[in-house]
Amino acid sequence: MTQTDAFTFSSTAGNPLDGRLWLPDGQPRAVVQLVHGMAEHIDRYERLARHLNTQGIAVTGHTHLGHGPQAAILGHFSDQDGWQHLIDDIHRLRQRTQARFPGVPYFILGHSMGSFVTRCYLREHGEGLAGAILCGTGYFSQAKLTAALLAANLVCLLGGARKPCPLIDRLAFGGSNRPFAPSRTTFDWLSRDEAEVDRYIADPYCGFPFTGSGYRELFRGLWRLTDLKPLQRIPKTLPLLMISGDADPVGDMGEGVKRVARQFREAGLGQVNLKLYPGARHELFNETNRDQVCRDVADFIQRVAAAMG
Repeated sequence: MTQTDAFTFSSTAGNPLDGRLWLPDGQPRAVVQLVHGMAEHIDRYERLARHLNTQGIAVTGHTHLGHGPQAAILGHFSDQDGWQHLIDDIHRLRQRTQARFPGVPYFILGHSMGSFVTRCYLREHGEGLAGAILCGTGYFSQAKLTAALLAANLVCLLGGARKPCPLIDRLAFGGSNRPFAPSRTTFDWLSRDEAEVDRYIADPYCGFPFTGSGYRELFRGLWRLTDLKPLQRIPKTLPLLMISGDADPVGDMGEGVKRVARQFREAGLGQVNLKLYPGARHELFNETNRDQVCRDVADFIQRVAAAMG
């Protein structure tokens, strides 16, 4: 029987964060830390965690600042340095977990917004990781981000820093459903599985708009990724798996994901693996082909861990 431990730890911003640890039977052969996406929470990864547990892999993760029942304001990270707190909280949980499993190969898996945070994290703390998985990532130009930051800054100046901002939400994500018209819901772009889309919509801790400050921090974080020099800090031998649906608008239907993979390769990373799933949309772990995706993630982790001896 696998076991789930629920715990709370303190963010570097001082807020309490909900954490989870899913344990396999016996000593784990690897540990994976999950970094969830925007406007969701860590408990949505239970199915993935259970699958990895059956392969002898322990899984941990936490619900970000501004997310889940611990959030004082949904969609608001903190008044200062919100994106950096996300990065630092990942590291705090990693240190806590590695202390419990010393010497066990340690992986990180980031989805969507979590993939962008993870890409920043790898630039600061890539040393010592066995491997990384980026799911549902993408590329954003400086021109687009400049416009997005101007809008978010204006909202904050007008008193909306701590208030939900549906206007920016519509501007940022309003076009995501266009490839799937006529759409049944505003979140059809997440998955071809209608039951999973409905479950997302019914979850009170999913799908909420960020505050003006939350969007500003998101766009600032994405802006960091336009500077390619810090990619040189990532260990060149780090195995990296990038997975995305080729019908995911966040990844520009696969083209943005390919561009990010090229950036990693041009920075000298020698083990960049990219897999695009035909017809799959944004949430691969809730897609109709999720069993195959989970197997591919487990196979990558097992293969890398085995090569480490």
